[in-house]
Amino acid sequence: MAKRKVYLTARLPDGYVKTIGPTALALTHYWRVVAVLASGKTEVFWGHSKSLAEAKKTQNLAVEAAATRGWKSHHVDIVAVERTETPIAG
Repeated sequence: MAKRKVYLTARLPDGYVKTIGPTALALTHYWRVVAVLASGKTEVFWGHSKSLAEAKKTQNLAVEAAATRGWKSHHVDIVAVERTETPIAG
């Protein structure tokens, strides 16, 4: 039997709302890294993970990336996703 497909919505502390789907993947958390580059430009990296522990590994990777790539600063957000049958409007 095919897995039921749902929409996954993440609400970040700054009010940003990210929805993906429909998907049958068992994703539980959304992560986002906002990096300020040496040039002053901002880059955003994001993804989903199957557990909070997996998402928290992103924090360590961001610290390594900041040192390797010479970022001025960076911020990591990790939030749980909401699973719904229909997309949630931001």
